[in-house]
Amino acid sequence: MDATHLHLVLSHFPIIGTIIGIVILAYGQISKNIDIQKVALATFILMALFTIPVFLTGEGAEDAVEQISGVSEQVIEEHEELAEKAIWLMGLLGVLSIVSFFAIVKKLSFAKTITLITLIVSLGTFGLFAQLGNLGGQIRHSEIRDGNTNNVLINNDYPKADQDDD
Repeated sequence: MDATHLHLVLSHFPIIGTIIGIVILAYGQISKNIDIQKVALATFILMALFTIPVFLTGEGAEDAVEQISGVSEQVIEEHEELAEKAIWLMGLLGVLSIVSFFAIVKKLSFAKTITLITLIVSLGTFGLFAQLGNLGGQIRHSEIRDGNTNNVLINNDYPKADQDDD
């Protein structure tokens, strides 16, 4: 498995994992269930760790696709710039999750506040990663880059070969 394949496989985890963590943490806070909150925080920590190899394989993925016809260098650059911001925000989410987890376990007075802050940061992180994933998809998929899927052929639109007009 090369860097491009690894990048494509792993890049979905921070997006999907973060939204799952958000749902779990929101439920844990509403139900006041500490164990569920800890699961959500562990999910965010895991997603922060997953983001590291995604980021590190990005350059190799860029090198592999930038010479392919139809690939937008501008979209690659936008994706790369946004990825640099996104990894810092995911890192912040990971650190906040560790602090929140520790505060919950040690029953510190600021545990509820820091966990709420973590939830808010996770929402922003998800939004940024969703945008980042969309840009990543646009690198190879001009049909979403142009915002026009009418140019995409579906099975019924292909010309039929060798038909008799009997």
